[in-house]
Amino acid sequence: MQPEQRLEQGLHSMGLEISADTRQAMLKYLQLMQKWNKAYNLTAIRDLDQMVIRHLLDSLAVLPYINATPVLDVGTGAGLPGIPLALAQPEKQFFLLDSNGKKTRFLTQVKIELGIENIEVIHSRVEDFKPDVKFEIIICRAFAALNTILERTQHLVTSTTRILAMKGKEDLPALVEGFTQIDNHQLAVAWLDEERRLLDIRPT
Repeated sequence: MQPEQRLEQGLHSMGLEISADTRQAMLKYLQLMQKWNKAYNLTAIRDLDQMVIRHLLDSLAVLPYINATPVLDVGTGAGLPGIPLALAQPEKQFFLLDSNGKKTRFLTQVKIELGIENIEVIHSRVEDFKPDVKFEIIICRAFAALNTILERTQHLVTSTTRILAMKGKEDLPALVEGFTQIDNHQLAVAWLDEERRLLDIRPT
């Protein structure tokens, strides 16, 4: 199946509507990732078809839960889930944070080449990040163990912040003090028969 078809059919089966222009921008992003991957080691997945499933569709599965702005993507790496979400929701502001300089250089290039105006790339460790803005959503995908995420982002959390942690099948620990899990959403990713969950956590 062609990547265009894979993306279109996958989104359709997941009940997500994304314009043809935006889908093209998402595929261009994957092509840039492939191009930069040789020098920057951005992803272990080399096959474009698998990248559509494991990078785009996997990230976009959380789209229905991104209902506030601004959003901070912690440990974004090559821009996941931040870039696909920002392309799908141009009206929301996304901050993509990573401590790896090669990855943030790649993200800056993606922002320029695709003309993505609603992202800001931040090269910093999360514990050293002192923003002027208050985040409504903090999201992370494969960044660290759950309690490590909560401890390192504690200084960024306000009374209204939601922390959305994208997780697989692993057993989850009791949360560190000061946080409560509000929900555990089962995510369905087209062509992926691995468990995907989105934990919705709030400060208590």
